[in-house]
Amino acid sequence: MPPKRDVFRPPLSAETMHLLQTLPRLYFNPLIFGLDNVDPSQPHLFVGNHTIYGVMDAPLYAVALYRETGVFPRGLGDRFHFKIPGWRRFLEKFGVVEGTPENCARLMKAGDDILVYPGGGREVCRRKGEIHNLIWKERYGFARLAIKYGYPILPIASLGPDYAYSIFLDGGDVMKSRPGRLLSKISGFPDLVREGEAIPPLARGLGLSVLPRPERFYCYFGRPIDTAPYKGCENDPKVLEEVRETAAGAINEMMASLKKYRQNDPEVGLVRRILNKF
Repeated sequence: MPPKRDVFRPPLSAETMHLLQTLPRLYFNPLIFGLDNVDPSQPHLFVGNHTIYGVMDAPLYAVALYRETGVFPRGLGDRFHFKIPGWRRFLEKFGVVEGTPENCARLMKAGDDILVYPGGGREVCRRKGEIHNLIWKERYGFARLAIKYGYPILPIASLGPDYAYSIFLDGGDVMKSRPGRLLSKISGFPDLVREGEAIPPLARGLGLSVLPRPERFYCYFGRPIDTAPYKGCENDPKVLEEVRETAAGAINEMMASLKKYRQNDPEVGLVRRILNKF
């Protein structure tokens, strides 16, 4: 269904991107709920949880959203991505901008759909024992801007990628190691790796390989959270906390629902279940 608004269009059609995703789609067999909660006639601030490495699930859900609704949200990316010339150009073609308040405000003024992960790089660089946890720290920027520009917040829960890998060395381990302690003494290194929070984990997937296990991916697009009642309160700490916790609570509830569904998913075959034990 085409959107009624003049929204961002990626360089490839939805059908072309769907075709290009054939292999990962077959491998992960994603199941997506709640696309009917997306109203193409108005812009949304999509707020989701990042999973390990942050690149396996989002493209699949974005293309499914685009095919179903005509909406392709513009992503707010970590500044690290924009320091890599070729990768930067690729992201920009698909609407991604550096995740600054100024860029987000600019997109909202234009009425664009926007996708943000409040957990950022820290949520991507997961550590042992953090499977599908929200790691948002004290970040309220998305709530502030949504209130200021009257954007409904549409929470998204993603489940599956964190099961596809087993972490054996994370950023915390690196910083505590002897090499990590020595590197910490080098001027600028702690800031570069954000005290270890920007160090991706070393993990194994299928067997001892880096190939992810063929875990099925699940995604849930929740009901929009109306920010209109908070108009003019974008600088009120209590309001910001309430809106942020409402979004986080919705994601956690959807995550719990997806976990229950995953336990008895009738479409996960015996071969997939066996492979996922390795």
